This record gives sequence, C-alpha cells and structure tokens, in this order.
Amino acid sequence: MTRYAIDPDVLLRIASGSVDVHPGHQLVAPGSLRSQAEARLYLAAQRGELDRATALERLERLSEIKVRLLNDRVSRSVAWKIAEELGLESTEQAEFLAVTRLQADALVALDAKLVSLAAGVVPTAKLDALARA
Repeated sequence: MTRYAIDPDVLLRIASGSVDVHPGHQLVAPGSLRSQAEARLYLAAQRGELDRATALERLERLSEIKVRLLNDRVSRSVAWKIAEELGLESTEQAEFLAVTRLQADALVALDAKLVSLAAGVVPTAKLDALARA
C-alpha cells in the first residue's frame, strides 16, 4: 500500500470523477482538506466556472472519498517547524508537507506553489500515480 498526501485540488479532481484512486493506495491530508476543497468549489460556482448543481454534487462526493485527516499535536508541531524553516507567512501549506513527512510516501499536489515548496522537503508524485498500482 502506498500512502499519498493530497491537496484540495487533487481531492476536487477525484470528486469530479476525472481521477480514479487505485484501491491499494491510502490518501492522507491535514484536517482542513475538505474545508479548503469546499471553499474552492464555492468560489468556482460563484465565478460561474461550475453550475450550482454540479458544485453541490461534488461537495457531496467530497465526504464519500476516503481520506485520513490528521490534525494532531505532532502534525501541527512539524508544520510549524517547516513553516519557520521555509520562511512562510502561515502554516497552511506547511501542514501538507508535515502530513507527507509524517504519514505519506509522497505528496500529490496540483498547487504549483505547494509543489515548489515540497522540493527538497518531501517526495512528490504526479497525479497519475494515484491510479497506478
């Protein structure tokens, strides 16, 4: 079993049906994952990028996708340290790096800034790795 940490954009791709996760993989993320994905869905609907019905359907799918969400003391502490090391203004993106470091084999992210921050901090993988055994 391979564990992948994912970002909200990857979760939304899975919810849209454009990405299938191989049943042998486990997904992990910070506890804020679903809230961040919901915020992105809402914004997309407000901008007219998605119709309301589609956005609400995907919102429902978010809760059906099995993801281990972490929001424990150790994850928060590691995120804090990573944010300090990278000189970040907040711990939001560092949370994904911390979860990857602690619980995953690699980070799968579509956020270009997050992928850039991950370089040299945690291993990364491309989106299509989720579908492969």
